[in-house]
Amino acid sequence: MKRVEGCPLCDETGGRLVHQAAKFRVIHAAEAGFPAFYRVVWKEHVAEWSDLSVEDRGVCMEAVAVVEQCLRDALAPAKINLAALGNMVPHLHWHVIARFDWDTHFPAAVWAPAQRKRDAAREAAIEAALPAIERDIVRRLSSRSF
Repeated sequence: MKRVEGCPLCDETGGRLVHQAAKFRVIHAAEAGFPAFYRVVWKEHVAEWSDLSVEDRGVCMEAVAVVEQCLRDALAPAKINLAALGNMVPHLHWHVIARFDWDTHFPAAVWAPAQRKRDAAREAAIEAALPAIERDIVRRLSSRSF
């Protein structure tokens, strides 16, 4: 498996590990103000989506879809944001972010300027739901043959 020394996603998990599969991992990212922020990180160091084989693209997107569906089922967010930017860390990873009409940046991107103050009570309610959501992510991903 190709690794690049000094790459934070090759050298480290990249967040709190939720699920480990043969070709990817799912992590919860500690992003202030966005309690339901996850990443699907491809284990092998590739920079671009098109670096993956057709088969591996299917594996990766199925993992992204599972994380998205678990967040939608449990939280009913206003929107799910998906992004594979890699400008800062050129190691393929997908952001899967549950967004709410009350979050600090909505409807703008999470990296845009804040539009309102944080709602600590709502954020705490989502954080309290994360263990059950993560059990569901693990259950659904473990039931697939990747």
